[in-house]
This record gives sequence, C-alpha cells and structure tokens, in this order.
Amino acid sequence: MIGRLKGIVESRGGELCLIDVGGVCYELTCSLQTIDTLAVGERTRLEVFTHVREDQLALFGFATVLEKELFMALLSVNGVGPKMAIKILSAAPVSHIARAVEAGDVKALSMLPKVGKKTAEQLIVSLKGKLTPFLDSFAAADDANVSLRTGAVAAPLVLSARETMLQEINSALQNLGFRPQEVERVIGQLNQAQGPQLNELTLESGVRFALQTLGGMR
Repeated sequence: MIGRLKGIVESRGGELCLIDVGGVCYELTCSLQTIDTLAVGERTRLEVFTHVREDQLALFGFATVLEKELFMALLSVNGVGPKMAIKILSAAPVSHIARAVEAGDVKALSMLPKVGKKTAEQLIVSLKGKLTPFLDSFAAADDANVSLRTGAVAAPLVLSARETMLQEINSALQNLGFRPQEVERVIGQLNQAQGPQLNELTLESGVRFALQTLGGMR
C-alpha cells in the first residue's frame, strides 16, 4: 500500500496529476483544493490513499494530512465512495465541510456535488461528533477561524460557479507550463475583467483571455 509520495509534478489538470518519483510516474486523483497547491516541474509531497478493488488499483492524493483524514471519514459513510468524496472535497475547504456536519446543516451539505438531502442527512448521522476534535486544526489550516458556539457566520460552504471556473482555468494554465506566480496574477485580472464573454465565464474564454494577457506580460 502506498501512503505518501514525494516527487516532481509531471502534469496536472482537472482532478488528476502525475507525480514523477525516481522516473516512475504515478497518476493520482486529487481534490481541486490539492491540485491548486501543485506546480508543474516543482517537487511536492502528497499523502496517499490506495484504493484496491478486484479489477482496479487507484491512488488518491492529498496536500495535507487533515484533508486525507476527512476523506477517510467520508468513506465511512454509507453510499460515499472515493470519487464522490473527492468531489465533495473539491467543492469546499475541509473546515467548512466539518463545520456544516457538526452544525447539522442539511441544506448546506445538500449543495455539495453528488450530495442530495438523503446523503446529507447520512453524513450528519454518521459523522456528527466525530469531527469536533479536528475543527480547530481544520480552521487553522484553512485560515477560517469561525466558531459554531459563538454563532459567527461561516464562509459559504460551496464555492460559487465562477470561483470553481477560476480554479479550473488556473489548473489549465499551470498544466500548460506557466509559472504559479504568473497564473495567480492573471487570474486576479481575469476575476476583475468585464465584458460579455467574461460575464458568462467558461474555460475556453478564460484561458483565451489569460493567454492574451500572459503574452503581453512577456
């Protein structure tokens, strides 16, 4: 079983990445939260869950131990498999998911990808109380120190459609070989840009804008 990988990021895109470990490339499925921490050509260390079935062996990667722990907790819920757990982790930071479970917020959890009301209720029944010890760690890791006890308003559980699209554009540009610093700068400009095509942001229009902007920077 593989528990951790250290190597060079060969490629990244969507929820997949290739990590070169001594000349052997491992394909891992990761949340968008983890994918955004990777830069092509740079060294990384990922926590790994090895999923073994009769006809398949799949690797799932995580930027932090906390994300892996939440992934494992999600797998303990009836009806939640590895791919569904990754989709959930892609949609929101781990601290937000943990808070929603501990607060019993069925509505917020139902907004997560692949999660309907029934699954949201199952998440709460199975995990409520079990994530409390990790809430402080989750909050610190995500820079989101929101207390359930004080009634403070938490950040939105699920990223907006535009935020999700910006993440995908970011991933696509880094996969094309642009440096993370360049990409972050142009993503910020893209988020502020106006125009008919950019108001309805798509991967194609966003990448086109970014390539034109990056070309002007060089």
